[in-house]
Amino acid sequence: MALSTTVSQRKLIKRKAPRGFLKRVFKQRKPHLRLETSSDLLVHLNCLLFVHRLAEESRTNACENKCGIIKKDHVLAAAKKWFHVYNTFTALPFVL
Repeated sequence: MALSTTVSQRKLIKRKAPRGFLKRVFKQRKPHLRLETSSDLLVHLNCLLFVHRLAEESRTNACENKCGIIKKDHVLAAAKKWFHVYNTFTALPFVL
């Protein structure tokens, strides 16, 4: 019997953010930063939101190509779109 290539729906998802790991990475990379206590949670949330948006856009690309499976090309096209949107947004001059 061949192994399934899909992810099982019964797999348990961790409900907690890896706070110790994130704090350790912050301290190793930027030891001079003084961060608020919950800043690691904000970084984790930002990462989750990015992955969620990337998955939605990838699914949209797959549906447009009339493909039932999200492939590598769909994810790369979605990432390229989000990268372009992000760079356009950050390049705008803000006037206060």
